[in-house]
Amino acid sequence: MDYVCAHAGRPASDVTRRDVARALLAVPSGVALVALPDLRRAMMSAGNPLSIAFWESAKATLGSIESGVATVGDVQRWVESTGTEPILMTPSYFVWPEEDERGPVAAEMFGRMVTHLEERVTAGEIDPDALAAGDQEARSAYEELQERWLSTPLPDGRVPGFAVSDEQDEELFSVWDEEEAFALSELQRIMAELPKQPEVPLRELETASVRLRALLALPGYPATVLRACAGFDERPMPDDDVELWLAVAAGVAGPISDLSENMDVLEEFADLDGELSEEDMALANLCAIQHADWLAGVAALVRLGPGVLASPERMARFIAESEDIDIDVQDDEDLGATESLFGSVVVLWRQLGIVNDDEVLTPLGWWGLPKALERAWSPAE
Repeated sequence: MDYVCAHAGRPASDVTRRDVARALLAVPSGVALVALPDLRRAMMSAGNPLSIAFWESAKATLGSIESGVATVGDVQRWVESTGTEPILMTPSYFVWPEEDERGPVAAEMFGRMVTHLEERVTAGEIDPDALAAGDQEARSAYEELQERWLSTPLPDGRVPGFAVSDEQDEELFSVWDEEEAFALSELQRIMAELPKQPEVPLRELETASVRLRALLALPGYPATVLRACAGFDERPMPDDDVELWLAVAAGVAGPISDLSENMDVLEEFADLDGELSEEDMALANLCAIQHADWLAGVAALVRLGPGVLASPERMARFIAESEDIDIDVQDDEDLGATESLFGSVVVLWRQLGIVNDDEVLTPLGWWGLPKALERAWSPAE
């Protein structure tokens, strides 16, 4: 009893089902099972007996854990059935961060939610025994109550669900910015160490730019993807050839916008059994490539220079064997996944003249790829 109270930070008279469940899960299941009868008697003596349904559910869950048949989902569902544990993922797909990954806002909102649920249990609006028994109607009401709280503004105007999501987004953007800054510094170091710096091939750049302008005016793939990558659906194309070419090449490494939204596209993504279009798959592949992979692949190309094969398979090998990044040993499946991602890249590189029809790096690609990455990874002015 002393351990449960210390773990919960409350006196025995105020300990909830959730407090007991979390304390029981904090020790080995065998220890918890042995202690269960004494704990139950101690709770009765403290005037807080909980319920028969709770103790039976605790014994069943701990027994399943001890025998090795309980899943993580089973245990999570049991804790949620205490009536005051926020649902890990709501029906609208709001997901609470793991306890050790919550920022100050998420920790505050989670605590507020627990308090709100405790108040609702006291008011009789939540029936923990029905939840423990697996009553679907009680579970649906429990989920709806939490959905409603997450979308209702607090007195200070913050909407709990949005506040947590905004904090997570800020954390992700911060990590992304750090990775981008590191990749940029490594790229600049690698370029500075080259025995010969690439020079702009003006004739090739002019030819590629004329072809690119004509391509970008066309409907369908790959023009739609290149326009989205460069953000030309939302801003005009520059008149300067260098600016145009670098904007598109940088967009391949760091797409600026999504494809123009329409109902057909939304329906495609909603259809989990359907296949994505070529343009949707291409943009998804570009967004899935990590900074480290871009750095490793392009570093290998600029060191070897024009004439090196830059096929998707070769790019996957360059990345797997790179000494510029920390990477685990790659098996055939890993190589295949990287090759698949760069399959979309090499197709677009060919349109830009970065590689020729044989997927060989051109002088334009040798000069332009590091310039494009530098642009993609530099902070927006």
